[in-house]
Amino acid sequence: MKHVKNTRTIMDPLAKALSCAREADDRKASDIVLLDVSRITTLADYFLICSGRSSRQVQGIAEAVQTRLRELGVRPLGVEGEREGHWVLMDYGDVIVHIFYHPIRELYDLESLWSDGTVVSLDEHLAVRHGESS
Repeated sequence: MKHVKNTRTIMDPLAKALSCAREADDRKASDIVLLDVSRITTLADYFLICSGRSSRQVQGIAEAVQTRLRELGVRPLGVEGEREGHWVLMDYGDVIVHIFYHPIRELYDLESLWSDGTVVSLDEHLAVRHGESS
């Protein structure tokens, strides 16, 4: 895992997760799922899971998420898998972002593994963003 110096900015975990989801959506990520895992693990409060249709799209989504959070003053604790673009894992402490090349996502099936987590509805949050851009 590539470690990056973390500049600590206090940001609400849900707001951070939603920022990641919006960037993924803007980059046409598919099957975006936000799981609240705060009651079942100490690893993080939220897991954001999404897919790209190619390794290049996966890399683009990851780059967009990192750029947006950097603009907000948040840096990852670590990033893994960027070069290959099959499964990029971005650790933001209380939010962990998983960006998969679609066939790899099916293989690991994180949603089933973390099925005790609560799915956070993104419909309202992403619809507001789309409404602003039209």
